[in-house]
Amino acid sequence: MIMDKEKKTMLSCVQPSGKLTLGNYLGAMRNWVGLQDDYNCIFSVANEHAITVRQVPAELRRNTLEVLAQYIACGLDPQKTILFIQSHVAAHAELAWILNCYTMFGELSRMTQFKDKSARHADNVNAGLFTYPTLMAADILLYQADYVPVGIDQVQHVELTRNIAQRFNNLFPNTFTMPEAYLGKVGAKVMSLQDPAKKMSKSDDNTNSFILLLDKPEDIMRKFKRAVTDSDNRIVRAEDKPGVSNLIGIYALATNQTPEQVEAEFEGKGYGDFKTACGEAVVEMLRPIREGTEDLLKNKDYLEQVYKEGAQQAAYLARKTMDKVHRKIGFVAK
Repeated sequence: MIMDKEKKTMLSCVQPSGKLTLGNYLGAMRNWVGLQDDYNCIFSVANEHAITVRQVPAELRRNTLEVLAQYIACGLDPQKTILFIQSHVAAHAELAWILNCYTMFGELSRMTQFKDKSARHADNVNAGLFTYPTLMAADILLYQADYVPVGIDQVQHVELTRNIAQRFNNLFPNTFTMPEAYLGKVGAKVMSLQDPAKKMSKSDDNTNSFILLLDKPEDIMRKFKRAVTDSDNRIVRAEDKPGVSNLIGIYALATNQTPEQVEAEFEGKGYGDFKTACGEAVVEMLRPIREGTEDLLKNKDYLEQVYKEGAQQAAYLARKTMDKVHRKIGFVAK
């Protein structure tokens, strides 16, 4: 891929800490596919972020390749987009250390995800868990990204990145591009099927609360049939009907309809019919992704070619930024 100087740069990273969910796809990955022709797109598998919590090494390696395969199966084209594994570009960790020295303790202590993860992993509140937002800032600033596609709950990290970049640029002008959060117009937040007050998450203890991109059709149907709704059986959106509202949003996205069209389609019908239709629509939407991922995982040589070529391209861009950073802060040139 050749970077087009006329285009803005879009960057995002996904952790391989588990399987990707329907929420990941509808909230982010499906939207990325349409960005490839309009932006210089860079997407990495953020395996360095994953180790803030304990990982089984063999599972981490498998999950890393699985996420890469799902990127491609979802429609990201290695000829149009730089796809790579974060740990294959050493500049991420190098810049993170430098930015740690320009990030305030108070800024990191206010990060919502640090508080959440510390509560969930009280036996392993390590320094990496505390400083990982600085690594995230390095991921973004390293490639002079203009935009970062994120969900609403990730905007805080982009704001911290902007604060760090502004502080650094005030001391050393014109070093980093100031990134902006890019929020998708639709599908920004898909909620849990069992607790629609919470975002759908693969870390949920209840496996019925989320749909995985690689779930078998029968598992998807079972999870939708068990989805939480309410007692009045009307298929309409309302503040007091969060479960039904969530399902309407999912079905609308899966069938390329508006929520209003979905409400009209199911007027007078019951939850049983609606949940079955939701499940069937999601099964068909995810079928090519599941089958494509399975085929790619059987072709390890091709995946290796993609991530090695991607890492070479990413390292070239990263080195240009690091040379500038080293010169400005006073490091002796190599």
